[in-house]
Amino acid sequence: MTSTSPATGSAAVRPGLLLAIDQGTTNTKAALVDPTTGEIVASSSRPLGISFPAPGAVEQDAEELWAATLAAVEGCFATIPEATCLGIAISNQRESVVTWNHRTGEAIGPVLGWQDARTAEWCSKLAKARPDGAELVRSRTGLSLDPMFSAPKMRWALDAAVAAGIDLADVALGTVDAWLVFRLTGEHATDAGNASRTLLLDLDELEWDAELLSLFGIPGSCLPEVRSSDAGFGVTLGSGLLPAGIRVVAVLADSHAALYHHGCTVPGEGKATYGTGSSIMTPAAGPDLAPAGIATTVAWKVGGVATYAREGNIVASGSALDWMAKTLGAPEGISGGAFLTELAAEVTDAGGVSFVPAFTGLAAPYMDRAATGLLAGVTAGSSRAHLARAALEAVANQVADVVEAIEADGKARIDVLHADGGATASALLMQLQADLLGRSVLVADAPEASALGAALLAARTLGLDAWEPESGLPVEPHPLDRTTRRRQWERAVARSRGHAVTPDGSTPR
Repeated sequence: MTSTSPATGSAAVRPGLLLAIDQGTTNTKAALVDPTTGEIVASSSRPLGISFPAPGAVEQDAEELWAATLAAVEGCFATIPEATCLGIAISNQRESVVTWNHRTGEAIGPVLGWQDARTAEWCSKLAKARPDGAELVRSRTGLSLDPMFSAPKMRWALDAAVAAGIDLADVALGTVDAWLVFRLTGEHATDAGNASRTLLLDLDELEWDAELLSLFGIPGSCLPEVRSSDAGFGVTLGSGLLPAGIRVVAVLADSHAALYHHGCTVPGEGKATYGTGSSIMTPAAGPDLAPAGIATTVAWKVGGVATYAREGNIVASGSALDWMAKTLGAPEGISGGAFLTELAAEVTDAGGVSFVPAFTGLAAPYMDRAATGLLAGVTAGSSRAHLARAALEAVANQVADVVEAIEADGKARIDVLHADGGATASALLMQLQADLLGRSVLVADAPEASALGAALLAARTLGLDAWEPESGLPVEPHPLDRTTRRRQWERAVARSRGHAVTPDGSTPR
């Protein structure tokens, strides 16, 4: 649904506003933000199509993505045409790969979405052919050799371009931020945080790694320049209602921007972003490797100094809720989370039902692309309400899995979890999250944490008297048998992964 709206109380136009672009998986949002208060004065969003042309394949249209971005921006300026824009901040979906002709600016082929798993077999073959390859990738980048990350997608896109007769000298590659920056300013650049999600960036040097480029067969000449998140990304060329000459001040990947918005800059606190998938992230002391299944990544590079983080990514959270809601007959126009929350309120628990939404396998902390989606524990007494509650519990259990994995080596601890994203509108989901974690969850009062995080960095970069975000609404855990409920989920995940479950319910590893 297309939407454009002024914020409440925005009748008095501020002397200068920041334009925040938040390019997500299912929609693109734009917001005009007061840099001193953090108030969103006007906002606009445009939906995006997503296709699944083959098992494991997830695609979008790069030109549609750009058109939606421009339309959302124009929607903001149309709402407040007299607004003065001080600068632009970008937050974006990560790991998705765009290929374009750097001479003409036209997209080449589809966007390969971050959920896309078509390269899973290719990754497996690479790991067998180069037994040292997976270790090289993890030791240099902090990431696992997994099709979610960008490099395998880039290799696939380059092969497709060559097959189509396109000269590699004309090919530009990048994550979504690089595509937006190029269309906005003509510059081919990415920020260090986005670059750290590609499997190609050396975490210590914060530059493209020659050995990794060779491993994946990717020419460095096709890749964007890696810059600090606040280094500046050119000025707008002008298009429609978007004037020329506006600075693109800051770029942050969406999950990183949310972490920045919450003020989580040192170890001890973390955040979970509930979007199509989910990202659980906490600052780390440095680029040291995290436990298995957890990534070490660059959160941002500001003022020339990198902040590192531990992170686990869940492939299906919001998409799992939407799938279950559609399956249970949700009407058009209502979000999956809202529909399931209302339905799940009819029961006090899931009645023994577990739902594992491994639509394209499982990501963190299992990194098992062979896992399959399943419903377990269904009986003749299971109702639609039980299934709805099982879907909400699936999201909360996956987040709890990642938090436990982040803390597994004793070198990190998330005492308080900040929560943001659309699904946080479900009070039941947030309570389930606190219950299954056994610790407090602070729910952001503004769901647009990614856009506001990028805008906050832009405000500080411009030397403005920027606002300080509020901590959010606390949700405390209820006393319950958390161990039993987590054990039930563990057994369901084991079945999803094809592991045997013994008569006593244990899951041998």
